[in-house]
Amino acid sequence: MLNVSRLSKRFGDLSIFENFNLMLPQNGFTVLIGPSGCGKSTLFNVLTGVVARDGGEIAWCGRSVSHLREISAYMQQKDLLLPWFSLMDNALLPARVAGADMAQSGAKAAALFKRLGLEGFESYLPGAISGGMKQRCALVRTLMFERDMVLLDEPLSALDAITRRSLQALLLMLQVEFEKSILMITHDIEEALRLADEILVLSERPMRVLDRFTLNGPKLRRLDDPALIEIKEYVLNLLLYTASK
Repeated sequence: MLNVSRLSKRFGDLSIFENFNLMLPQNGFTVLIGPSGCGKSTLFNVLTGVVARDGGEIAWCGRSVSHLREISAYMQQKDLLLPWFSLMDNALLPARVAGADMAQSGAKAAALFKRLGLEGFESYLPGAISGGMKQRCALVRTLMFERDMVLLDEPLSALDAITRRSLQALLLMLQVEFEKSILMITHDIEEALRLADEILVLSERPMRVLDRFTLNGPKLRRLDDPALIEIKEYVLNLLLYTASK
């Protein structure tokens, strides 16, 4: 579905990535893991057209596109909720911007609030709820964009371990129930092992793919599986070796 070929980006003399290739199948869940500062977030900015690419091609469903801005929804580490808007008003922002029917959009958002455990909190302001609930609202807003692809840039990294574990199931729901194609950045190898269909391990700048792993079996996966333990140790050692060079 998504085919990125020979993508390159430089800032002056600093090469972020060159001839970078990426394929994401329809309804796939691909996770990128790499050192801090290697260019993962810049890649997302290039894919969404926030930053212009210097070379390469982005293709969606076999058609060359300038960017994925109208194709993907982007959920970041920070929830980016407007503090003066209620949770429901925050969730409805995509519909308002698009000029959608607000009655239909309100009904859809209300159903998502119920599905994601936010029912009864529609009128609350973001400052009155927990970080986990803010991310649930951000997830509702992401779904309100009604895009085929979702970009996730460490969406759970600011949360405590217990909340993070509970919300991983909601990220998986994007793929399973809502049939989204997902590309996610994380620094948490265990999170990747629990959620991904494919893991790409990335190098320092200029960013390239060091290795990749295709994972099978039902998700969320148990991390006591010997095969997953072996992959985790290998990836950790690979990243440590790369960082030490």
